[in-house]
Order: sequence, then structure tokens, then C-alpha cells
Amino acid sequence: MGAVNIQLRRKGVLTLPVSLRRKYGLDENDVFTLEDLGDGSFLLIPKVSKVARLGDRLAEVMGEEEVSLEEILEALDEEREIYYRQHYAQP
Repeated sequence: MGAVNIQLRRKGVLTLPVSLRRKYGLDENDVFTLEDLGDGSFLLIPKVSKVARLGDRLAEVMGEEEVSLEEILEALDEEREIYYRQHYAQP
């Protein structure tokens, strides 16, 4: 998809074409960085949340390893307990 015309509406609202939103997985309330290139041109960059990215990666690994959320939470509790004993428990 090459250049696309979009219209600046009231209160500065821009609507991205649905084809771009689908292609890049963009949703309502996503955050973007707007770079002013200085010559009247702008660059609009989606800012993907690290939490969302990590959540997607975790879901991917869970599917690959066939691990349930309960198993992950249980393992985290065990690791937290080990860490606490190693760093804070009195000898």
C-alpha cells in the first residue's frame, strides 16, 4: 500500500485506514510517536507497550511448551520463595 490520504478532523483527530490498522495490529487508544522531520513532513510511529509485547511473547511460549498459566504462576511462587530464602532469611 503506497501513499494514503487521510483528513485532519475536529480536535486534531486523524483516522487511519482499516487496512493499515489490521496490517499492523493497531487498536483504539494505541499510542504513537510523531516525529517532525522539519520540512513539513511527519513520521508517525506506533509505540508498542513493553507489557503488551512481553504478554504476547509469554502467550507464544506457553503455546509452544504447552504450559498453563497456573503452572507458570506456581513456578513463579516457588522461585520467589527460593529468592527470599537466599537473600532475606536468617541463617
